[in-house]
Amino acid sequence: MVEAAIPVDLFNPGQVFACLGFMEAAGILLGDAAGGFDWSDDSNTHFALRATGERNPFETVLEFLAEAQPNRWGPVGYADPPPKKGEAGEEEDAEEEDDDDTDETAAAGAAPSLDLSITFPAKSGDRMALPIRFGGENRPVVELDHWADGSSRESFKLYAGNRSADAIARAMLKGVRGKPSKKQKANGQPGDVKTKGVRQLWKEDRAALVKAPFDVLTPMGGSFNFDPRGAWTAIDAGYSPNEHKHTIEASPVVEFLAAWGLENARPIEFGLRRVRYTAWGVNLPPILARAALAGALPAVPSRQFRFELDLSGKNKVVTFAQEESHAIAHG
Repeated sequence: MVEAAIPVDLFNPGQVFACLGFMEAAGILLGDAAGGFDWSDDSNTHFALRATGERNPFETVLEFLAEAQPNRWGPVGYADPPPKKGEAGEEEDAEEEDDDDTDETAAAGAAPSLDLSITFPAKSGDRMALPIRFGGENRPVVELDHWADGSSRESFKLYAGNRSADAIARAMLKGVRGKPSKKQKANGQPGDVKTKGVRQLWKEDRAALVKAPFDVLTPMGGSFNFDPRGAWTAIDAGYSPNEHKHTIEASPVVEFLAAWGLENARPIEFGLRRVRYTAWGVNLPPILARAALAGALPAVPSRQFRFELDLSGKNKVVTFAQEESHAIAHG
């Protein structure tokens, strides 16, 4: 077993969800994962994670994400609907992906590859909310679909508009490049990097990413809206980052792993766009950490937080949290 720790901001809900995502990923990739938060030094809170093996579990997970090639999947019989009249069929913030992409159809501007399955989390497939599948060969196959959850529980799908879960996931993992110029096309070169994903951050400085993965920020376009550092809401001054083509810095690691963390768990929505989550202060396996996030393990040391989901157009965005009580429960 190897244990490592990373800094975390408990008042950033996306980071707490992403810690659970690290646990879920380590459990699948390594086995026997367990993790918990250490706030003994309130100004230097850490999340500790241990798993089977001889390597830092955070490093293993980040390397897996840097190499991931996500594909869409849908129910048997599903087919992408044709673009509506007046639509170009292209998504926001999804011009062209990283030049390492092996999906030639995606790089050529066609619809990304689509796998069909007899199991599906909802009654029907929605092009903008199809789940993703990645891994394979000598790695486990992982399916993420919390945003397409058709059960009675809240899906916690925050993004909206002309962006699909697949395009967002690809941008968080692989980054986005602009369309190549005529000169770049002539030389067989890709377009310039517009926004970076985990893959580029891993290549640039993997040591920094492993040491503090939530603190490595980069300008981003569309996201799942889990990292409040990248959130924005409209003001009555005629300004919108989208309209002015401005980008906001946040963490693609937080965005993607928060989505993974909510695959088998949810925070508690206790009012209109009011959400509560709990950080646990002992090492727990993923199956118990899922319950702890919802505050269902009162016997363990814990701290409870609440935040509001703000509105940005049709999108919901996570905001920074407030602690509900400084009292810590002890078993």
